[in-house]
Amino acid sequence: MKKIEAIIKPFKLDEVREALSEIGVSGLTVTEVKGFGRQKGHTELYRGAEYVVDFLPKLKLELVVAESQAERAVEAIINAARTGKIGDGKIFVSSVEQVVRIRTGESGEAAI
Repeated sequence: MKKIEAIIKPFKLDEVREALSEIGVSGLTVTEVKGFGRQKGHTELYRGAEYVVDFLPKLKLELVVAESQAERAVEAIINAARTGKIGDGKIFVSSVEQVVRIRTGESGEAAI
């Protein structure tokens, strides 16, 4: 099993969710986060005063999928979240040793 963590622009959430749903991903956790990468924030103007926004609002998606589904899920996220502009985000893929569904006690891929 693989855990996929993706940092995306907030307005891309619906497109990513639909793309993952189309390939059979049934569960997803979304967290509002702030951060920066190469983008390094930006300057905004508010009531005539200029200020720097260091941490940009992003969404962090977390999902666990079967190993056979991981590559398709990553491709779906890339295709749905890409704008071609700086700040599109990152995807991290890591191995998951065990998953247990609390309600039923199922474990492994049956618990995904």
